[in-house]
Amino acid sequence: MIATEAKMAQILVRNLEDQVKGRLQHRAKRHGRSMEEEVREILRNALREEETPKRGLGSEIVALFSGHGIGLKEGEEIPEIRGMRMRIPKF
Repeated sequence: MIATEAKMAQILVRNLEDQVKGRLQHRAKRHGRSMEEEVREILRNALREEETPKRGLGSEIVALFSGHGIGLKEGEEIPEIRGMRMRIPKF
């Protein structure tokens, strides 16, 4: 029989403050998970955010509304202009 289970790594965290552990327990309970599963989820989310490419503010705003008639296609991101002096239009 061939084993289909993937190997899983383990991490031991030392010197964790009691207050942090208590907050972690509370958070895990609130989400209906064990403390270990809560830590796994926190780590996954932290690394997922790190992998997300940073875009300009305009592109981020448009991405929020994609699918609602405002989205941009790949390569059509709105460039941010930094240091541009604003001019008030005359009507």
